[in-house]
Amino acid sequence: MEWFTSLATTDRATKAALIVHGVALVGTVLLALDQWRAECETKPPQPKPQYITQDTEDALKLSTLDALIGHYNHAIRETSVKIVCDRAVNDKDTIDRLLWGITRPDYDERMKNLRALAVITDPHSLDKLHTWKAYAALVRSLELSLDPDQEVLDSDDWDEYPLRDMTEKLCLMFISQLVNTFDCEKLIKARFVEKWLVKQNWGNTEDERQQNFSGYLRSKNNRLAEIMSGIRQSPAGREALQKCGLFPYPDPEESEPDDDDTHLVERFSVLFPETLDVNSLEPNHRASMLLRSFYTARTSEDQRDRNQRHREAMVLNDGSRPVTSDDIIQRDPESPA
Repeated sequence: MEWFTSLATTDRATKAALIVHGVALVGTVLLALDQWRAECETKPPQPKPQYITQDTEDALKLSTLDALIGHYNHAIRETSVKIVCDRAVNDKDTIDRLLWGITRPDYDERMKNLRALAVITDPHSLDKLHTWKAYAALVRSLELSLDPDQEVLDSDDWDEYPLRDMTEKLCLMFISQLVNTFDCEKLIKARFVEKWLVKQNWGNTEDERQQNFSGYLRSKNNRLAEIMSGIRQSPAGREALQKCGLFPYPDPEESEPDDDDTHLVERFSVLFPETLDVNSLEPNHRASMLLRSFYTARTSEDQRDRNQRHREAMVLNDGSRPVTSDDIIQRDPESPA
């Protein structure tokens, strides 16, 4: 009996060992097969990102870009258009030709060149238009777009800007961006106030024009109002507006000029005794002679600055009419181009 029990126990141990070894063998085979399948599987290669370098862009011919612009892929078309615009805006001859085109009397030609200029420029390339030639061309284009039948700009409740001609709005768009990014000094020197702004229908009398001009600035919120506000904040702009009758001159009683002897005495009072009476100065007094020398030196310096500003000029005339003073624009001596 003991022998039989020992045999049965040994048989069960053997079966258990065989089962364990069998399970381990099957697991090992399945793991080996899975690894073999993973190694034999063919995976498609992942696309590597490729970037267009500047050398690649410069190597593209115009015929190639023309073909890429008509490509069915939107990304390829967009990239091709961007390359063409970058080439155009960085080419001085192209910019000069477009600026010349926006000053042509033919309306369709002006519109075509204005639209092309709007397409190739962006906020990053706006400095290409911050030149004397560009401001003069924009002002000339505005002159050609003047509406002789414009209504009086005396309504505070109605904005006429959306109904203006598209050529006017495009020019004002460029000017507004330039003024907001840089300043309005070159625009003022290009005689924007005298050649276009004053020719808007502000009214008949001087008081009516000044009142409508002030009301436009107060009630409107468009590009023209932004440009006018920038011009009014500039000393040179206020002077131009005053000469054109759009802005009143300061009251002599309220103004405090810096050119009289009184203010020169106050400025250089440290040089004179405290008991000096300004009102009793005689022409041959030492203090009076010193003040006149200060005044003469400052006047001479201002005169030299004016002579320098008036030394260079630009003539905008295509030969179809006699040259007049309105065609001559004084050039800013600080302008690079």
